[in-house]
Amino acid sequence: MQRPPSPCRFAGPLALGLSLACSPERSVETLSPASGGAPSRAPGLLIFSKTAGYRHASIGKGIAAVSALCEEGGISVTATEHTDLFTDEALRSLAGVVFLSTTGDVLNDAEQAAFERFIERGGAFIGIHAAADTEPDWPFYRSLLGAHFKSHPAIQQAELRNEAQASHPATRPLPKTWQRRDEWYDFDHSPRPIANILLTVDEDSYTGGTMGEDHPIAWTREIGSSRVFYTALGHTEESFEEPLFLEHLRGGIFWALGLPESDTE
Repeated sequence: MQRPPSPCRFAGPLALGLSLACSPERSVETLSPASGGAPSRAPGLLIFSKTAGYRHASIGKGIAAVSALCEEGGISVTATEHTDLFTDEALRSLAGVVFLSTTGDVLNDAEQAAFERFIERGGAFIGIHAAADTEPDWPFYRSLLGAHFKSHPAIQQAELRNEAQASHPATRPLPKTWQRRDEWYDFDHSPRPIANILLTVDEDSYTGGTMGEDHPIAWTREIGSSRVFYTALGHTEESFEEPLFLEHLRGGIFWALGLPESDTE
């Protein structure tokens, strides 16, 4: 498939990355720090944001923010909505794949099979927000993530409880209780029996939650040599300008990629 021209290329400090606005309808490629200006075709991290259902307005800012965080950590990134990188050959060059507010059925059978083999080889998976509202009929993906989106109330303020504050880089920078505004996902079940829960949301602090006292909102999993980080946060565009949320993402992404602890601080 021929790629359309790239609308944005990210470089420079995080503040610059956050200031970039990308058209969410077009493929976006970032530059490897050592690429000398040519698009990176074999990046360390793939940010995938194809949507076949609801499309989040925050996707463009999310791509910019994640790309800037990774660039600061020396990770080359490609962001795209095309599926032609979901092949064995292309995925072998990657350390990890991010599903950034993807929705619906986004990969065909052959692409799904290549992704499954990528995970089985130890590739990292990072899911952000609507990654849990993706591929509802793909059993491998549902099992990988640990829980699937069911519903959500209106966007509102709520209180998060930090369950892994001192033990995980995705929560260490966060307060024990964290007040923030977002869209609070309910899931088809709690992933607690099979996941390490990082954050829960207190349903007494907002209206419309349906999961009760145990409402995980961010978690990790380790499956063989593969690491999975998922956060349901990130519906709003403002999320990707919040320092604490960006630190949450940084810690989760770098952990999933197996980077040394010092690289996340």
